[in-house]
Amino acid sequence: MNLRQLSIIAGISYLVIFFAAIFANFFVLESLLAAPLETVQQNNLMVRFGILAFLVAAVFDVVVAWALFEMYKKHAFSNLSTYFRIMHAAIMGVATFALILALKSTTSTEILDYVEVFNILWLIGLFFFGIHLILLGRIIKKPTIIMFFIILAGAMYLLDTAAHFLLANYNEYSSIFLALVAIPSVIGEMSFSVWLLVKGGKMR
Repeated sequence: MNLRQLSIIAGISYLVIFFAAIFANFFVLESLLAAPLETVQQNNLMVRFGILAFLVAAVFDVVVAWALFEMYKKHAFSNLSTYFRIMHAAIMGVATFALILALKSTTSTEILDYVEVFNILWLIGLFFFGIHLILLGRIIKKPTIIMFFIILAGAMYLLDTAAHFLLANYNEYSSIFLALVAIPSVIGEMSFSVWLLVKGGKMR
């Protein structure tokens, strides 16, 4: 398989991850947090699709890890970067089990407890993902602006996860940390996925 084909596979997989994550996070998780028992009872199928969306995102995370490794395998950090992304995907897959348990719960308290377990595991996974992004930025090097935002996004993932566990009053600053993570992540990763589809693999 040539570099151009690998780049297209990585770019498409990135887009699948984006859309799956948006649906699972903003339609399913937000609904569970707002009305846990009502969501499980009245929108059971939506929750099941949300669980499936998280699993799909984890699968395509592995696909992206493989495609990027094949594209940049001559780089010194390629192996390490791949391992950290696969660790993130594996933790996401394990975290999804908590949502399956939430689906079977009969009280709002139980559902929220399982969602909290999911979020904690998700945060741990994002810590490894942040390391992957920093290494990925070092690997791709060009375009420089994309490299900058990818490395910045990785650093912000590390900062946000650390803040969750170190700051007792994290909720007071959650909106600030959300912006610090979301802005460079969306700009960097979305730009990278478009670059992979349009230009990636056309030249070494």
